[in-house]
Amino acid sequence: MATGLFARQGFQGTTTKEISARARVNEALIFRHFPSKDDLYWAVIERKISSASPRERLRRNLELAGDDLEVFSRLASEILERRAKDQTLSRLLLFSALENHRLSHRFFSTYVAEYYDVMADFVRKRIAEKRFREVDPLLAARGFLGMIIYHSWIQELFGGKRFQKFRVQEVSQTLARIWLQGMLADTKVAPSKNLPKSKNGIRSPHPKVQQHGVRNHAK
Repeated sequence: MATGLFARQGFQGTTTKEISARARVNEALIFRHFPSKDDLYWAVIERKISSASPRERLRRNLELAGDDLEVFSRLASEILERRAKDQTLSRLLLFSALENHRLSHRFFSTYVAEYYDVMADFVRKRIAEKRFREVDPLLAARGFLGMIIYHSWIQELFGGKRFQKFRVQEVSQTLARIWLQGMLADTKVAPSKNLPKSKNGIRSPHPKVQQHGVRNHAK
C-alpha cells in the first residue's frame, strides 16, 4: 500500500495517515514498526531493490559468454525490459532526489555506487586486456548505463512511447554499438544485424534545408 502511494504521490505528497487509512490500520501501528516517515520510505525502497536485485543481474549479464556487442546489447535489453514492466523504483528514487535529499544520498552511497562499480570493474578488465581504450572506467560505466536508463525514463515516465515507438532489441543494439565505437581500442564493431527499423525521425536522403539569416560571403 505504501509503495504505490509513494510512487504515485511522492514522499511529500503522501502522509502516514493516508497510508494507514488505505491499509485499514491504526496510524500508531505504522510508527511501531518505523520510527519515522523517512524510515518507512527507505524500507519501501530497500524492498524494491531486494526484489529486483539489479547489482546481481548486472554481474550475471557481464559474465555470460559472447562478444562485447552481444554482452552489452543483452545487458541493455534486460534493463529496458525490466524497467518497462515496473517503473515504481524509478519513481521512488526521482521523488526522493527532488523532495528528500537525505534518502537520495543514502540510496546512492548504499546501492548506486556499488552498481556502477560492477560495470567499472568490467571496463577496467577490458582496458587491461587492451580491448578498450584508456579511459576512466567509472565514467565509461556511467555513460553506458546512463544512455539505457535515460531512454527508459523518456519512454516510460515521460510518455515518449506514445509518440515514438522503438523495439527493445533495436534500441539495445544501437546504444551498445554507439558506446562501443568510442570504447574499443581498434574502433571496430561487428556489423548490425538485419533488425526491423523504427520510423522515428527518418528523413529523405536530400532534405530541403532553409537557412535564415545566413549570408554567403564567398566571391
